[in-house]
Amino acid sequence: MAAVDSNARTGPKVEPTGRMRHTPYDGSHPLFRIGLKPLDLHDWIEVDEHLDFYLKEKQRLAALYPGRTFMAEAGSEAAQREVRDLIAAHVVRRFPAIYRRDGNVIDVNGRPVGLDGDEPKLAIAAKLVQEDLLVLGRDEAGWRLIAGSLSFPSSWSLGEKFGRAMEDIHAPVPGFGAGTRNAAMINRVFDNLKPDQPVWRMNWSVYADDELFHDDRTAEHLKKRDLTAGVFLRVEYQTLRLLPESGRILFTVRVHVDPMARLQAHPDRRRISGAFAEQLAGLSAEQLAYKGLTAQRDLLLERLRAMAETTTGSGALS
Repeated sequence: MAAVDSNARTGPKVEPTGRMRHTPYDGSHPLFRIGLKPLDLHDWIEVDEHLDFYLKEKQRLAALYPGRTFMAEAGSEAAQREVRDLIAAHVVRRFPAIYRRDGNVIDVNGRPVGLDGDEPKLAIAAKLVQEDLLVLGRDEAGWRLIAGSLSFPSSWSLGEKFGRAMEDIHAPVPGFGAGTRNAAMINRVFDNLKPDQPVWRMNWSVYADDELFHDDRTAEHLKKRDLTAGVFLRVEYQTLRLLPESGRILFTVRVHVDPMARLQAHPDRRRISGAFAEQLAGLSAEQLAYKGLTAQRDLLLERLRAMAETTTGSGALS
């Protein structure tokens, strides 16, 4: 295996003039709310021009951080196979120009992915899509994370959360720990999820770089939030789908990273940045600390408000 450059830049290297697929900070998806919506399965998996980069990045990160991007409990094999089969069937049907199947091999933009073999089936499924794939199972402890392919975490680690119940996983999130209304609501949602009624939501954060792999929360908050160096809007498109055969739940997370300059070029820049600033201004001290924005909020607010007031392309954050 070729040596991996641990100093290599891991971001998507997108250009500021590219298209923004999602802008949930426009007020449509407030932070620290569950905000689930019915999912049309046509929109389940997202594929864009960065597909090849994301898939190569998954491979690179797995080699660079062995044991940190994939974990699975014994007994999760049936659910993993179900995920592999559902995703394989979906992408071939939904994106026939990109995915072509020949027997048990799917060609992804010229990259063959074998659906059989000794690899965990969830890891195989992850080779097909840009999404991270997490499987939840229920036992006496509640809904737990029992298998996961996580290449693009947003300031959390698979090792820290693996095997834990939802209340424990969400314990650091303000208003979502054990005993809260939100924790109880999440369990009710999971318990009542139906195979033919998948749901989706969005989450977003502000980062100082465009790297995709951020699995160290402490380092992220202490070292990675100097917004004077650059501002990047990190969006998570999340879906929940009950697997009909195994009864497990598949949680998908598709990460998008946009430089702030891309918002500056957006035709609806004034409305979006104004709503963005309004939401930041309304976050509590605890919520700001969780998002790593305590020291940077005022700077970000100043620039967002300036962007909302200007009618020109000047004053953009890079």
